[in-house]
Amino acid sequence: ITLPESVASIGWYAFTGCTSLKNVIIPDSVTFLGEKAFSDCTSLESITISKSVTLIQHYTFNYCRSLKSITIPESVKDIGVGAFRWCTALESVTIPESVTRIGCYAFMGCTLLKDITIPESVTRIEQNAFKGCASLKSITLPESVRKIEEYAFEGCTSLTTVILPIGLKEINLTAFYKCPSLSTIYVP
Repeated sequence: ITLPESVASIGWYAFTGCTSLKNVIIPDSVTFLGEKAFSDCTSLESITISKSVTLIQHYTFNYCRSLKSITIPESVKDIGVGAFRWCTALESVTIPESVTRIGCYAFMGCTLLKDITIPESVTRIEQNAFKGCASLKSITLPESVRKIEEYAFEGCTSLTTVILPIGLKEINLTAFYKCPSLSTIYVP
C-alpha cells in the first residue's frame, strides 16, 4: 500500500495482523507510528519509513517474518522495545547516527541478521537487544558504548568476534550467554 500525503499519524495496531500486506510506503507527512502499527504482518517484505518519524514505537514491526532489510531514516532517534523482534527474514539493518537508543528486545529473534552497524550515538546495548540473532558473526561496538546489558547478545550462536570499545564501563551478567562460537574478544 502507498499511504496518501494527507496521513499524519498511524495509530496503535492500525495494520496489526494484515497477513497479506507485502509492501508499505509511508509518506513524509507521517510523523507518528503507533505501537504495533504493523505487528504480525507476516508477508510484509519491504517498508519505506517516513523521513519525519523520530521514534519507532514498541513492537511496531514485531513478527514481520518476511521483512528482509530495513533502512531507518536519519530522523529516527529511538528504536523502541521489540521494534523488529522476530523479524526472522531480516538480514541487514542500517541504523543512522541520529539513533541514540536501541530498546530492549529491539532485534531479538532476527535469526538471519548477519550485519548491523551500531552508530557512535548509542551509549548502551539494552537487555536482549540482539538475543537469538543466530547468524550474526561479528560485532564492533562503537566508542560511545558504556554499558552492555543482560542477555544483550544471548544465543548469538554464530558470533565469533566481538570488538569492545575503550570507554566501556560495564558488561552485565549473561551479556554473551550461550554464544558457543565466540572465540575472539578484543578488549581495549
